[in-house]
Amino acid sequence: MPSKPIPGSSGDVITTLPSAYTPHAATGLLHLPRFLAKCRYVKEHGALPPSYAKNYKRGCDRFLSQHLGVQPAEVEKIVLESATEAEIDARLKQLLPADVRAAAWNRRYVQMGMTTAGREFIREALTAMGCADRADEIRSVPDLIEFDEGRIE
Repeated sequence: MPSKPIPGSSGDVITTLPSAYTPHAATGLLHLPRFLAKCRYVKEHGALPPSYAKNYKRGCDRFLSQHLGVQPAEVEKIVLESATEAEIDARLKQLLPADVRAAAWNRRYVQMGMTTAGREFIREALTAMGCADRADEIRSVPDLIEFDEGRIE
């Protein structure tokens, strides 16, 4: 039987964030729904748990922002200042480029962690979670996110 993460091994887990593989409805961009949800969490709770705060506006959030030519803080500001989802969508439409190059970003995103250094990062993370036996199955950073949040058994 394949191993499962040791409870608490990666810190607090927010299971209500969207899947890493859920595209943003208006743009088709993967990861954008997660970034927006983390911003909403900060708006509602004041901060993310430390396990998420360490990569908030860094990691995939920053890589996506760089792809779009915006700063992560600009996206966060939109969520923090907006009263409705419609307002968030309208302000994002103004901020983001007309062509978000979703296919290029999505391809890059789903391949994160597939380099030699990336595979080592994933192996280290899985070992810390007590799941070193899953290294051949968890092949990318989005897979690692899904595994940690319980969407890959």
